[in-house]
Amino acid sequence: MLKMAGNKSYTIVEYFGGDCGYRCGYCKNDEGNFSHGMWSHTMTVQDYQDLIDRGWRRSGKYVYKPHLNKTCCPQYTIRCHALKFQPSKSHKKVMKKISKFISKGELPKGEDDGEPMDNGMVCEEAGPREPSKVCHSEVKCAAITDIQKELPERADVTEVQKEVADATPTESSGTSRKDPVSVADERTTTAAAPKPGMGADPGRPPCRKAKDLRKERRLQKEQIRQADGVSSIVSPTPPAPAQLKLPKALEDFINESLPENSSHCLEVRLVPVNFEDPQFSASYQQSVALYARYQMAIHGDDPSECSESEFRRFLCDSPLEAEHSPDGPEVGYGSFHQQYWLDERIVAVGVIDILPTCVSSVYLYYHPDFASLSLGSYSALREIAFTRQLQKQSPKLSYYYLGFYIHSCPKMRYKGQYRPSDLLCPETYAWVPIEQCLPKLENSRYARFNQDPDAGDARVLKDVGRALVLYKRAVMPYAAYTRKRKGSSDETEVQQYASLVGQDCAERILLYRS
Repeated sequence: MLKMAGNKSYTIVEYFGGDCGYRCGYCKNDEGNFSHGMWSHTMTVQDYQDLIDRGWRRSGKYVYKPHLNKTCCPQYTIRCHALKFQPSKSHKKVMKKISKFISKGELPKGEDDGEPMDNGMVCEEAGPREPSKVCHSEVKCAAITDIQKELPERADVTEVQKEVADATPTESSGTSRKDPVSVADERTTTAAAPKPGMGADPGRPPCRKAKDLRKERRLQKEQIRQADGVSSIVSPTPPAPAQLKLPKALEDFINESLPENSSHCLEVRLVPVNFEDPQFSASYQQSVALYARYQMAIHGDDPSECSESEFRRFLCDSPLEAEHSPDGPEVGYGSFHQQYWLDERIVAVGVIDILPTCVSSVYLYYHPDFASLSLGSYSALREIAFTRQLQKQSPKLSYYYLGFYIHSCPKMRYKGQYRPSDLLCPETYAWVPIEQCLPKLENSRYARFNQDPDAGDARVLKDVGRALVLYKRAVMPYAAYTRKRKGSSDETEVQQYASLVGQDCAERILLYRS
């Protein structure tokens, strides 16, 4: 990383434009995918944070931004509020499945537990096309960057639906739908029906009707829901304080205690992507072999397409240099591998970037033998929990970025299930709750999410002359460079670049000029 006076670090990029279409890996359109791209020689974590908050994303050292109002399958940046996240029923199912496997050693059976979006959805050309000056193998890197988590199992009924079902009185008509409480009461009443005899015992209290019991239970639930303790409904039998239960936290599922005689031991280790780190270098060859096995089995790659050099370029070469800050997390910022060790061997690796305000998921690869464990979903849940852990050390680091949300591709909508989450408005770069965005995406592939018609880009380019360039090993504003350069004008290209990265980044990032 270039350092100038005052030990200041700079980001250095080469911009390649993005006016040509190429094949889309989602809808298979031969020339429908458009994106802008640049090669990043080095990059500060703050610059990358600001770039992904403008719709950019890295694949190795190549950083690209889909042309959303032109491309066939718009890819919107999505983030999850890690601190507010509550696991859904399907998420709980995944974590319980992992716990059962660790404790009892039984792998679940059935194809439905795998990664449905991988079937036919991954294509080598799904990512951005890079210019000829960049090695052609780079074209492949973004093909699978964003297809990394499997579609979680669909919950049979949401928690909200359960509450509605419990609170809805049944009709007296025999054709009405009965709630679970009603069915249970009827079974109890049937089982306790008296045998023919002398009739009711006058010494016993009269039997209570199932309808009355249901009503009483509903009143009790309503009283529990009154958080302020003021309720207009008085329950005949007030609930005990022990009934007031908080939802089970994500960490409770992950750290659930296992029996001492468990069949397996699972350990998650965080290692920096640095060949000078002993843990990373010691496990490097094992990671390379696992990656090749995953790519060939899950994505159908040829052995030449998942060589060590490809692995290194795609998942080890990062423009981000390790950085530490007094108010940052103890592990620092940069690129990391989260290794999942099962009985002293690596079975999965999650590649992540730790940035000033988020953990950004890059990729996941795993051993094909464990596909039925839904490791994609499990790793996402672990990464959300990891984000929450880092937030305790660095308060502003509170988001989990899942990459791109592609609504036009149904099998890529699974990321929207990690809620609460936001999508990035492609015009104002404001974050908008996904619930407000989905109706617009149902009507149009491309949509502006910000509902304020007068809102604009807060970091819109105002003066391209103040953009920094690196020319003949000297850093200067673009205005000064234009007086020194020789040859044809490059103002149109620089204007396009600066408008895409925004005024703030344009004044910090060094645009290489030859």
